[in-house]
Amino acid sequence: MDFPAFSVDVEPRPWTGRYDGDGEAHRRWWQAVTPAAERTARRSTPELNAATPAQRPAVILGFGSDEGVRRNKGRTGAAAAPAAIRSALGPLAYHSARPVADAGDVVVHDGELEAGQARAGLAVAALLDGGRLTLMLGGGHETAYASYLGVAGSRAVRDGQRLGVLNLDAHFDLRDEAAPSSGTPFLQMARAEAAAGRELRYAVVGISEPNNTRALFSTADELGVKYLLDEDCTAAAAEAFVADFLSGIDVLYLTIDLDVLPAAVAPGVSAPAAYGVPLPVISAVCRQVVASGKLLHADVAELNPAFDIDNRTARVAARLVSILLG
Repeated sequence: MDFPAFSVDVEPRPWTGRYDGDGEAHRRWWQAVTPAAERTARRSTPELNAATPAQRPAVILGFGSDEGVRRNKGRTGAAAAPAAIRSALGPLAYHSARPVADAGDVVVHDGELEAGQARAGLAVAALLDGGRLTLMLGGGHETAYASYLGVAGSRAVRDGQRLGVLNLDAHFDLRDEAAPSSGTPFLQMARAEAAAGRELRYAVVGISEPNNTRALFSTADELGVKYLLDEDCTAAAAEAFVADFLSGIDVLYLTIDLDVLPAAVAPGVSAPAAYGVPLPVISAVCRQVVASGKLLHADVAELNPAFDIDNRTARVAARLVSILLG
């Protein structure tokens, strides 16, 4: 069965990295990733549909945008993140048997955020319906609404599977603003789910109490959002929180805002965290959702290469991507 075509603004480019030799024993990400032709996303096969979560081929898609950050009065630069994450990921050793491809980038030009989100959503939906595990490289956290459009438009959700959205983030991003931004995506999701006759199942790990107003906590409570404060994010508490959330859903969209991490670990973000959640806790959550078999789509957002130190944040993002697609 054919699925709607999608387009990208930047075709996939060759990956680079250290060369130790050919063959499985020497393989690194730059050797493992292949370009994804549009046609590979448009046709689903019985073999792909029958694949277990660990066997599903993965596709990486970039979303080059910092328009949402600009609208949210943050420091711009996240539009350059997809290339920076690929550059950090390329040299890492590839230990997975999962096929992985790069579909290129959707880019927001001239402030046209909503159009870019719609294009990225069409791409994600087509790839998901083609039997792929999808991972989007943001971009500011406006990336999340682009991801949601793709996930909500996929056959899995259209056919009635219960969708959960798990956000690793210092912020709720539930702002009620006149124009969509990096601070509004989850309120947009809640309203879109209500319009579709569903309720948004939304949980956040890492909320910073000083960086979210009472109004945002009230909105979270009104929407039934589950959250774990950054100061409460021990490994055991995070594991129990995520396990409880996973028990009530069928498929998961995981979004990682890198500002959930301490500024010393992730300095290159739009809004560095004074406290943050330790990297071992975040990586453990990533492993937990992969092991659940429920991961449908993921994204990594808010890397700002212009403010990174020694590519520290890009390397962390690459490490998390390697866990999610491993």
